Amino acid sequence: MVVYYQIAGRKVGSHYLAMGVLGALFGGVKLAMGGGSQPKPATPPIQASSKDEEEFITDFLKQVNGDDKKKDH
Repeated sequence: MVVYYQIAGRKVGSHYLAMGVLGALFGGVKLAMGGGSQPKPATPPIQASSKDEEEFITDFLKQVNGDDKKKDH
């Protein structure tokens, strides 16, 4: 059985009100629990004596952190 309410000059069924309340509740919870992405920690500057050494260090750090694996997937 549906009960109709007069809202803003229109008849709205109780089932629509219930769905709206539940949608707003779960939508608000999802937004509140979603959070943001974690900021990356600042890395110290690389002080290499040559460009080749700097590239070697950055490639090594990418390999250790698994950045190459993330690109493949």
